[in-house]
This record gives sequence, structure tokens and C-alpha cells, in this order.
Amino acid sequence: MRTLVQRVKEGAVLIDGREVGKIGKGVVVLLGVGQGDTMEDLDYLVDKVVNLRIFSDEEGKMNLSLIDVGGEALVVSQFTLYADCRKGRRPSFTDAAPPEKGKEMYEAFVNKLREKGIKVETGEFGAMMLVKIYNDGPVTIMLDSEDRRRPRRG
Repeated sequence: MRTLVQRVKEGAVLIDGREVGKIGKGVVVLLGVGQGDTMEDLDYLVDKVVNLRIFSDEEGKMNLSLIDVGGEALVVSQFTLYADCRKGRRPSFTDAAPPEKGKEMYEAFVNKLREKGIKVETGEFGAMMLVKIYNDGPVTIMLDSEDRRRPRRG
């Protein structure tokens, strides 16, 4: 499972010109689900997202989490995070989960964030969306649940 987490001043999702989700200070989470992803992968990334210390404290250091600042989350499904561009010029998405599994894991991710006390807005799974992201910093962090299985360097 992969997420691209962006610290934002605000974010919104529009479908056919209609706003379906909007947040203020917090994070926009673009979420991609892979073929072999499990609930353990999901739990790992939920924990990372809510506890990442990417918000500034009173000294201007990135030392506070989404929970610490009472931030919100806008979660958007993004199977293209599994694009494989190694061959040719057209991306392959064979590593992305099929839509049924992707939707199930996406909804579980949103629910787990809510269980942690985060106010969550969403897009619509599988829809063509316009995502407005007012990246703050900019701060953008890529998280991959595969990282929990890799040895840490240094």
C-alpha cells in the first residue's frame, strides 16, 4: 500500500464541478492499494499518517503530528501510485489491486483514520476528480507499507 501525504493549508475534491469533500489545515492523502496488500499494511500506514511529525511547533520545527494539531484528512484513491514505467512510455498498472479490493481497502483506511479521531473527507472511489491541493511548505512524503519489511539504513 502506498500513500503520498501532503501537508496542506486546505484541500478539496470536485466531481463534475460539484465539491464532494473539503478540509482546512491537515493532510491530503493519495492512497494506492497493491495486489498483495493486507490489513497489516493498512494499519501500518494509518499509524504513520496520523503520527508523522510534519507540522511546525512554536519554534518552527516539524515536530507535531496530525493528531497534535487537530488536523483534518482528505483521502483520495490513487491507483496510479502503482504505475510501472520501466518498459516503454505507457505506464502499466498490473501491480495495483483490482477495483473491488481497492475500494474495500480505501474504505477501511478512511474508517481507521476516523477511529483515531481524525475528521476525514473523501473523494469518490473510481470517479474522475479534480483535486485542489494547497500544499503547505511544500511538504510531501511518500509512504510505502513495504518499508516495514526493509532493513533500515544508517
